[in-house]
Amino acid sequence: MSLVAYRDLIGVAYTEDEVKALAAEVEVEDGPNDEGEMFLRPGKPSDKLPNPYANEQAARFANGGAYPPDLSLISKARHDGQNYVYALLTGYREPPAGISVREGLHYNPYFPGGAIAMPKMLNDGGIEYEDGTPATESQQAKDVVTFLAWAAEPEMDERKLMGVKWMFIISLVWLTAIYYKRWRWSPIKSRRVIVDVVN
Repeated sequence: MSLVAYRDLIGVAYTEDEVKALAAEVEVEDGPNDEGEMFLRPGKPSDKLPNPYANEQAARFANGGAYPPDLSLISKARHDGQNYVYALLTGYREPPAGISVREGLHYNPYFPGGAIAMPKMLNDGGIEYEDGTPATESQQAKDVVTFLAWAAEPEMDERKLMGVKWMFIISLVWLTAIYYKRWRWSPIKSRRVIVDVVN
């Protein structure tokens, strides 16, 4: 999630004060200071969400040698991205007869090649929703997909609202232009031309 900052959450899921408190819980390496040394400071809303791993080697070690991708744009990077992510999260099963999956990999028919290093992450009852929604695997996958779609385009709702406003303005201009054209040309189009032919 290297492209999502804490401030992107303001007005979507949290208030500004909640985002400031959430960001302040994280220590961010910054610097260099006047002495040329890096230092830790409390997070600010402008900081990006922290990576779960310190570096690429730590990420590979924790994931059996596979480097986990940045999921900021995954729903836009894949064809039919939201459905792909949902199918991938809910598609884990035992491999069918005749298909062998090497050790450390898991069978998922929705992943290219059918073998993925990421284990099944979602299980029924894996979390508890505050509003009492049943925490099924399907519901959790929908929530993850919705968040990833938002993370790929946090400005999408504003962009669509702006598009609606522009369409309204363009339609007003169009109607005004049609009215002006009819008004301007009405004397010419309503004239009757009489041709008196003399024999």
